[in-house]
Amino acid sequence: MKHSAAADLVDFLNASPTAFHAVEESKKKLKSAGYHQISEREDWELEAGHKYFFTRNHSTIVAFAIGQKYVSGNGFYILGAHTDSPCLKLKPVTKVSKGGYLEVGVQTYGGGLWHTWFDRDLSVAGRIIVRERKEGSEAYEHRLVRIQKPIMRIPTLAIHLDRGVNDGFKVNTQNHLLPILATCVKAELNKCGGDSVDSGDSSDQKSRGKENASAEKHHSLLLQLLATETGCEPGDICDFELQAYDTQPSIIGGAMKEFVFSGRLDNLCMSFCSLKALIDATSSENSLQDETGVRMVALFDHEEVGSNSAQGAGSPVMLDSLSRITSTFDPDPKLITKAIQRSLLVSADMAHALHPNYMDKHEDNHRPKMHSGLVIKHNANQRYATNAITSFIFREIASKHNLPIQDFVVRNDVPCGSTIGPILASGVGIRTVDVGAPQLSMHSIREVCGVDDVQHSYQHFKAFLQEASLLDAKIKVDM
Repeated sequence: MKHSAAADLVDFLNASPTAFHAVEESKKKLKSAGYHQISEREDWELEAGHKYFFTRNHSTIVAFAIGQKYVSGNGFYILGAHTDSPCLKLKPVTKVSKGGYLEVGVQTYGGGLWHTWFDRDLSVAGRIIVRERKEGSEAYEHRLVRIQKPIMRIPTLAIHLDRGVNDGFKVNTQNHLLPILATCVKAELNKCGGDSVDSGDSSDQKSRGKENASAEKHHSLLLQLLATETGCEPGDICDFELQAYDTQPSIIGGAMKEFVFSGRLDNLCMSFCSLKALIDATSSENSLQDETGVRMVALFDHEEVGSNSAQGAGSPVMLDSLSRITSTFDPDPKLITKAIQRSLLVSADMAHALHPNYMDKHEDNHRPKMHSGLVIKHNANQRYATNAITSFIFREIASKHNLPIQDFVVRNDVPCGSTIGPILASGVGIRTVDVGAPQLSMHSIREVCGVDDVQHSYQHFKAFLQEASLLDAKIKVDM
C-alpha cells in the first residue's frame, strides 16, 4: 500500500537538515499552493478568502487562510509545531587543534541523546551572512548553506582503551563531542596548494584582512568549504549559524516498509503533517467558501530549549498574528479578546511510543503504539494543556472520520516533558489540546516512527481545520 504522506515526509526531511531549511521548504510548498508572502515589517492588506504566510528569523513560519465568511472577532483554528531538534551547533569560535587533528568546536543544543552522535558521517548546514559589493557599496545577505558530503566524524574510543565502556557509556559533552574535520598534515598541504599571489589591489587586501580575521576563529579549510558551497569568497563570510547533521538520508524502512527512519522526526514530522493539512484543506476553489474563521499553521523555533526567544512560542508572534489579522478587518481592540476565546490550538509534538524492551517505563493504561493513531497527551500539572473540552473536540473529529486515537499520561514517578502547548495556552489564553504521533528513539540522531501514523496525523489535522469551527459552535461552556 502506498502512503504518499510518508513518502512526502521523507522528501521534506531530506531537504531540511536545519530549522532554516525546514522553513525554506515550507515557503516553497506554500507559494506553490497559492499562499502570498507578507512581511511583519510592513502593513498588512488582507482579504477574506485569501491565503498568506510570513517568516520570522527564517526559522519560524506562520501561514493562514481566511474564510470567506470571516468577520473580526471570529475564531482561529491553529496547528502549532516546532522546527528545531536537538543537535550540535557550532560555537562562535570553532577552531580547535589537538594531537595533529583539526577539530570543530560545538555546543549542545537541547536534550539530545549525545552518545548516538558518535561514529556518524556528519556535515554542516545552516545559514551564513555574506558581504556583497554592488556599485561601490556593501550589502549583506542571509544565505542558506548545506555541505552535503560527509566532512566530519566524532569517533568513539576503542574498547581496548576503555574496557568498562559497555557497563556505561558516559559522554563528557565538552571534551568528547568535538568532530574531527581533518588531520593537520593534509590541511596544511591543501593550504599551501591554495595560496594565491597578492595582487596589490586595495579591495582584495581588505577582503584578505577580513578573511585572516575569520581564520583566527575558524579553520581556513572549513571557511573554504562554506565559501565554495555558497559561491562567495571566504573573506566575505561575516558570520554564521551552523550545526552538525547526519548525512545518512531519511528513508522508509523495516521488513514491511512500515517505519520512517530519520533524524529530526521530533518535530519535523508534525510540522510537515500540519503544513500538508493546511495546504490540502485550502486547495480547492470552494474550500474557504463557508469558513467563518481563520485556518492557521504556526511552526516555531527554539522549542527544544524552552521557546524563550524572539521567534519561539514564548514570544509575541502568535498574539501578534491574531491581533493583526483581527484588526485588519475591524480596528476595535475588544475584538481580539473575543477572537482568542473562540479559537482552538492543536499543539502537535511527537509522543513516546511503547518500547518493547522497556515496557515498565509506561503507565499500564496509557501505552501508545505505532500505527494506532495520534496520541492525546494529558498532565494534571499542566505540562500539557489538554482539558476535557479540547480533547473531546479532537476525539470527536477522529470518531467522525474513523481515525484511531490514543491517550498518554506519564507515570507518576517519572518527570513529564512539555511542549509549546502550555506556553501558548498561558501566554495567549487560547484553548489547547496537546497531541503527537508515537515514535521511538526520541532525541536520537536517528529516530523512528510509523508510516501509518504519518497518514493518520495528516488526515486528522486536515479534518480539524475543516470542521473544528462547526463542532466548536455546538459546545456550551461558560454560558
